[in-house]
Amino acid sequence: MKSFKNAAIAILLVLIVVIALQNTETVDTKLLFMTVSMPRAMLLFTTLVIGVLIGLLLSAKRSLTKHDE
Repeated sequence: MKSFKNAAIAILLVLIVVIALQNTETVDTKLLFMTVSMPRAMLLFTTLVIGVLIGLLLSAKRSLTKHDE
């Protein structure tokens, strides 16, 4: 089971590197009243982090409400 986990982590790391290398061009992103220029890979990573944080918060909220019942 440990070797499967290591293989999965290695595959994910390779995918992250490939995606980052293919998305180095700068894009303009409008955030409310301002425009931010950043590499597309950074935009993808930021979106990923926000999604993971929302998922963790919702999971924690659900487990707290389930624990209280």
